[in-house]
Amino acid sequence: MNLVLHACAVLFDSDGVLVDSKAAGEAAWHSWALRHRLDPSHVLAGVHGRRSRETVARFLHAAEVGPATAEIDALEIRTSDRTVAIKGATQLMASIPGTSRAVVTSASRDLATARLAAAGILLPAVLVSAEDVAAGKPAPDPYLRAAERLRIPPADCVVLEDSAHGIRSARAAGVGAVLGVGDSARGLGCEAVVPDLTSVRWTENGIVLTEAYDTTPAVGERRA
Repeated sequence: MNLVLHACAVLFDSDGVLVDSKAAGEAAWHSWALRHRLDPSHVLAGVHGRRSRETVARFLHAAEVGPATAEIDALEIRTSDRTVAIKGATQLMASIPGTSRAVVTSASRDLATARLAAAGILLPAVLVSAEDVAAGKPAPDPYLRAAERLRIPPADCVVLEDSAHGIRSARAAGVGAVLGVGDSARGLGCEAVVPDLTSVRWTENGIVLTEAYDTTPAVGERRA
């Protein structure tokens, strides 16, 4: 099969899409939770797809949020060397022109940069991180900011995401299509879901998939 998601640009989430930082991130949050006498399983259940500050604010008083956020950010950077690339991510990122790619992440800029570097992923010119928007995912702000910086309408962008918060953010921003990556994206209304990026190709028409395990016909999609 060939499935085409027409687009002029690709907006990538980072964690779970370009890089596998799950073990490193969970180790940091587990340690942080214990330091604050919290149940690590409750904390970890709300981490994915959110900015660290917003997760911290769910568990601590307002006066503690700033210092505690700095603490978890430092812990995550300390474990960033354990990050590895998602299969196919290095090749896909390198194949897309710089004017047509961006990374949109809930991580801080320092953490996102450290994880991408550890995984050997090419750092894009446009990186929208936690510091760049007033409201993080699932608000549309991160993806709107990325499209704005690329000077490409959101409707002409395809987003690669793995979390419910990220997918909601992309939809709210009005992007042309959302490609889910990994099991966590299944059943969340993406045009297609792939296990990793080995079957994803960039062409002058946009993203072409040679294999997918979930597909939903949608605007901007064509089977060839």
